[in-house]
Amino acid sequence: MTAINSKIPEGSLAEKWTKHKAKIKVVSPANKRKLDIIVVGTGLAGASAAASLAEMGYNVSAFCYQDSARRAHSIAAQGGINASKNYQNDNDSVHRLFYDTVKGGDYRAREANVHRLAEVSGSIIDQCVAQGVPFAREYGGNLSNRSFGGVLVSRTFYARGQTGQQLLIGAYSALNRQIGKGAIKMYERHEMLDIVKIDGKARGIIARDMVTGEVKKYGAHAVVIASGGYGNAFFLSTNAMGCNGGAAWQAYKKGAFMSNPCYVQIHPTCIPVHGDQQSKLTLMSESLRNDGRIWVPKKKEDAEKLQKGEIGPNDIAEEDRDFYLERRYPSYGNLVPRDVASRAAKERCDAGFGVNNTGLAVYLDFKYSIERLGKDVIEARYGNLFQMYEKIADSDPYTGPMQIYPAIHYTMGGTWVDYNLMTSVPGLYAIGEANFSDHGANRLGASALMQGLADGYFVLPYTIGDYLADEIQIPKIDVNSPEFEKSISAVQARLDKMMSIKGTKPVDYFHKKLGLVMWDYVGMSRNEAGLKKAIALIADIKKEFWSDVRIPGDQGEVNQELEKAGRVADFIELADVMTRDALNRNESCGGHFREESVTPDGEALRNDEIGAYVSQWEFQGEDKEPIMHKEDLKFEVVELTQRSYK
Repeated sequence: MTAINSKIPEGSLAEKWTKHKAKIKVVSPANKRKLDIIVVGTGLAGASAAASLAEMGYNVSAFCYQDSARRAHSIAAQGGINASKNYQNDNDSVHRLFYDTVKGGDYRAREANVHRLAEVSGSIIDQCVAQGVPFAREYGGNLSNRSFGGVLVSRTFYARGQTGQQLLIGAYSALNRQIGKGAIKMYERHEMLDIVKIDGKARGIIARDMVTGEVKKYGAHAVVIASGGYGNAFFLSTNAMGCNGGAAWQAYKKGAFMSNPCYVQIHPTCIPVHGDQQSKLTLMSESLRNDGRIWVPKKKEDAEKLQKGEIGPNDIAEEDRDFYLERRYPSYGNLVPRDVASRAAKERCDAGFGVNNTGLAVYLDFKYSIERLGKDVIEARYGNLFQMYEKIADSDPYTGPMQIYPAIHYTMGGTWVDYNLMTSVPGLYAIGEANFSDHGANRLGASALMQGLADGYFVLPYTIGDYLADEIQIPKIDVNSPEFEKSISAVQARLDKMMSIKGTKPVDYFHKKLGLVMWDYVGMSRNEAGLKKAIALIADIKKEFWSDVRIPGDQGEVNQELEKAGRVADFIELADVMTRDALNRNESCGGHFREESVTPDGEALRNDEIGAYVSQWEFQGEDKEPIMHKEDLKFEVVELTQRSYK
């Protein structure tokens, strides 16, 4: 297979989406009732897509591995959602949001997709307000906005530090309304383990009932993957422990390209690691960087005393504090993009200025904003986040600074999709974090919620009709066809194989081992020797996993170890492709930092002559090296310049 058409419309950038909608095919209401759609994942992208498609008249089946769609990891997005409504009258616009997003992604995203995202962003806010999402408001009643990293305007709508939760309640309510009407069949506690293709088209899925252990077949005219990202390949991340890349990985193994898998976001505002028995990390919202100042001691002897617990942060005089982001990036200060802030924190800690007992932490201090605004104002803005920090770290952020350090957070890479959000497999779509689409090499804060809801509410409901208009003569998919039987047999054989190993080591042993390799060699800083070493180490982990993993219990029951084993097996294979992608991309851009490609002052150095492309990894078979194709990125409006936030 060769690289395929991305279907980006002709014409000027500002007119592409409008003209595209006018030209693509539509399905009549009577014919929508004949068509079945499967949506895998019910976070913001999946829930909004399922609700919208059902409202339009399609027959929708929605699947999630949680006991309720209400528990999707979208709930954890705290800080806000971007939209270019210019409510603050600070000269925001669709074009400025578009430009900031392309620049923030270090010029590694499609212009057309990003501009469409900026165009529909305002409609998302209107939709959510109509659903009752309690966005913060100004004294006069207008919706409030705050700033986020990588921009010079205030365009982030928020609900205290619970924005993701409130948005998910809105989408969940829309989902439940359609479930109540019978337009959506909801399958909780079902995990998708394979995609079924008939005549080259996606025609259904194989899913395991996580309560009974039964492996089942489900057919549809189209399948939508909305299962989130693969950050848990690193074991420790800000993701919920159940988050996994399994659905997207099975799509890859059925012919869907995997794009830019090395683009993984390191979030700068995470509670530091506390020991070797942690199962996950906790994110403190980027919104805190609006009012918190980040610093470390100027003197190494002060840092050493802090690390030994001999002094506290309040013992360090003002003139002995290094507000290093404000010093290095005066224009943006503490609001530089996440990748820039993360690398700056790592640089200070590597130089010996870290402030906790491991030397891997910096301070996020609200002393100055409390003095300027008052404790009541800060409590109103961030009170729930402060409570969360105090419960986890046993430290009061009102009287002393928070400790933070970068951690794996979001994956910009994912399943390749064209402009219609369809993968390289006809009838198979990917939306939200599951696709690679809109963020390039680095996601700006508050843009994940924007993309997930844009895809689900305002893009996929239009574009999926272009494909389904040609499927209305196809009868209900026969789940007893040979293709379904072959797929369910393969899934069952894999489960049987894992259960039969009966080795000596639990699943978490392999997950932690993989995570350590990924963090050490494919984490915040990468080089050729380390990446090659990682590929060899990952191969060793895979071999050891399939010979020595131990999974207690039985298949025909609730078996969380079996669930984890399948996900870790996918992570091991995915980690190999991530590492190969990082090795092939011999430049630094966004969250991908190659030590061989840096500016004289240590910043990421892009190479547009060799790097202005989207990687498209194609599966070649088990234990065979994948093939990489390239989709060249063409920039018609944005001028490619070395990114600077100084």
